[in-house]
Amino acid sequence: MKFAILSKGDNKSNEIRTKIKNYLSEFGLEYTEEEPELVISVGGDGTLLEAFHTYVHRLEKTAFIGIHTGHLGFYADWMPSELEKLIIEIARTPFQVVEYPLLEVTIRPKDGGKESHFLALNECTIKTSEGSVVFDVQIKGEHFETFRGDGLCISTPSGSTAYNKALGGAILHPSLEAIQITEMASINNRVFRTVGSPLVLPSHHTCLLKPLNDRSFLITIDHITRTYKDVKSIQCRVAKEKVRFARFRPFPFWKRVHDSFVADERT
Repeated sequence: MKFAILSKGDNKSNEIRTKIKNYLSEFGLEYTEEEPELVISVGGDGTLLEAFHTYVHRLEKTAFIGIHTGHLGFYADWMPSELEKLIIEIARTPFQVVEYPLLEVTIRPKDGGKESHFLALNECTIKTSEGSVVFDVQIKGEHFETFRGDGLCISTPSGSTAYNKALGGAILHPSLEAIQITEMASINNRVFRTVGSPLVLPSHHTCLLKPLNDRSFLITIDHITRTYKDVKSIQCRVAKEKVRFARFRPFPFWKRVHDSFVADERT
């Protein structure tokens, strides 16, 4: 099996990266950064997001697994103390694959030029540094509302525990092929009105955002932020592609949520 390793870059993560690379090579596995079948992320969720975008062109052939070396990672579920066990599992055990839905984002310019396409593992956020964003929000080709506010967050089910949760959005199980649209400080008064609640769209529904004022937008895809001007529309929908995670042991989604957010008071 071919594998690659991405490290957070701190001393602890780099040491673990070196150990994994040496041990797996001794077991006869091939290290390659070009065509890995398994990508091991050593760090936190940010490191795994970086790994995802590094190999986003190989999603059908590459699976991901994470080792967290800081705070508990939502994606990185192996601890450094379990390193020996994980190495043996990788070397000797065919891994199972768990697939999670992704978000597809298409940004179209006003001049009809080249579109920008992205896949997000967690979310896409749309903001502006020039006051409020104003969008005509269309769902499945029909006008739904006119949004005015600080911005919008469109998240995947696995990303629903990230920025979306901080905005008051719901936590969605990743077995649901859906995306969630959550408002950032919408303007609601006698003149302007939005639904005010997060929206969950199934895979066959597309959300189209059309700017109604002349603004440049700060669009973030996971951890990557870029500025776009003269935007005609931003299309968001469940992607056809999926991310594949390698599983060597059960780790249910709701256990991840509990371990990340709930202080269990039972004695």
